[in-house]
Amino acid sequence: MTVEQVNSYQELPTQAPTVWSRTVELTIINFIGSIPRPLGTLLRRLAYRSIFARMGRRVYIQAGVELLGARSMEVGDDIKILRDVRLEIRHPNSLLRIGDRVCLDRGVDIRATGSDCLIEISHDSYLGPYVCMAGPGHIKIGKNCQIASHTGIYANNHREYGLSREGIEIQDDCWIGSGVRILDGVTIGKGSVIGAGAVVTKNIPPYSIAVGVPAKVIKLSKGGVA
Repeated sequence: MTVEQVNSYQELPTQAPTVWSRTVELTIINFIGSIPRPLGTLLRRLAYRSIFARMGRRVYIQAGVELLGARSMEVGDDIKILRDVRLEIRHPNSLLRIGDRVCLDRGVDIRATGSDCLIEISHDSYLGPYVCMAGPGHIKIGKNCQIASHTGIYANNHREYGLSREGIEIQDDCWIGSGVRILDGVTIGKGSVIGAGAVVTKNIPPYSIAVGVPAKVIKLSKGGVA
């Protein structure tokens, strides 16, 4: 785990939400979550500020977005969250942090079902339709990453000794093709490209092109180190 991840982890919330705050969250989402645009967009932009841990400016949330545990979610500026997205943080000491200018396309599913889990999506990144991300391990998506549709990022795995939660990091400027699977314990280095349908089981060096099942590096661009 990097120093930056440790520092972020230390910022995880420790206070459980009250029954009242959960009731307010469910009430607001049930009454406003399904209202179509443009009225629904405006109402969600105003009302959801009271249920998110932090909500930036110019946040666009379409109808049909499902939220569970919004008190453990931080959302930056200029965010787009499209229809049928599901964001679920079950434990109060876990956190979903979304940076500025991030787009979660239709059907994205992000879940942290365990405790002490940090899922972070940094500035200017895009998650395509039906991307799935799940803890309980930490997941960090770097800046300016493009993750194509139906990709699965799973920060847990069944090992001989039980369930692992080593975490996953996708560093800045990565392109992840459609249908890729990224398994627990993997770091994908800066500027890398992962071909469609690949299964990433081991670390990928920076500025690499990797394809296949399991994914293997087939090319290193300038600056890459094998």
